[in-house]
Amino acid sequence: MTTTVALTIAGSDSSGGAGIQADLKTFAALGVYGASVITALTAQNTRGVTGIHAVPAGFVTEQIDAVFSDLDIGAVKIGMVAQAASIDATAAALSRWAPRHVVLDPVMVATSGDRLLAAEAVDALRTRLMPLAAVITPNLPEAAALLDAPVAASEADIESQGRRLLALGCRAVLIKGGHGEGAESTDYLVTAETAIALAAPRVATRNTHGTGCSLSSAIAAGLARGEDLEAAVRNAKAWISAAIAAADRFSVGHGHGPIHHFHKFY
Repeated sequence: MTTTVALTIAGSDSSGGAGIQADLKTFAALGVYGASVITALTAQNTRGVTGIHAVPAGFVTEQIDAVFSDLDIGAVKIGMVAQAASIDATAAALSRWAPRHVVLDPVMVATSGDRLLAAEAVDALRTRLMPLAAVITPNLPEAAALLDAPVAASEADIESQGRRLLALGCRAVLIKGGHGEGAESTDYLVTAETAIALAAPRVATRNTHGTGCSLSSAIAAGLARGEDLEAAVRNAKAWISAAIAAADRFSVGHGHGPIHHFHKFY
């Protein structure tokens, strides 16, 4: 018997709703064993981030090497990397270990509005990590920031930004529509061959902490299980939509509460 394993490379959220904690919950909810490499510690709750302590780049490398030298990693999800040195360390290590699938969530700002990526590190994210990715998963503001462009306001603009992001070296782009408006939240999967709109009803809830982390982890879990990219994205979209819809079963904190990762179980 073989065990499907996915690795998250990301920051820790002390309140448990996003980051490493959300990624490991997502992997577990979807039947995948989760391993982790921590790039930063955050002092964080549902109301905001009060501190960030970056893990030294050399220790990021040690963690990645330790995991890959022993575990059979089916897919890697990259989330908060915090600083350029961690990006360089992660890119160098992944280039050596050559994982089958890399999902890059270009985390720049938390749900609370707090910045999670140093401004000077954005270019390193573009040039070092994006070319390694099977898919990147920016939301509308993140896609705009990666391109130094205004936030896309139409389907044509979103597809155009997706194509521009493809030109930076990744193999596919999923631009998330959660920051948009309207009765549906529509994500757009853009590849060299096609652009697919994936719509789901927009849920009226404040409990959206960790949504982006969890969606990218769900895609990585699907890829690790052997799903093709479109299937992994569709299944992840359906799962995250249900997790958001069930979020109000929780009463955690006084700000943006977490989604319900284990909605299928309780």
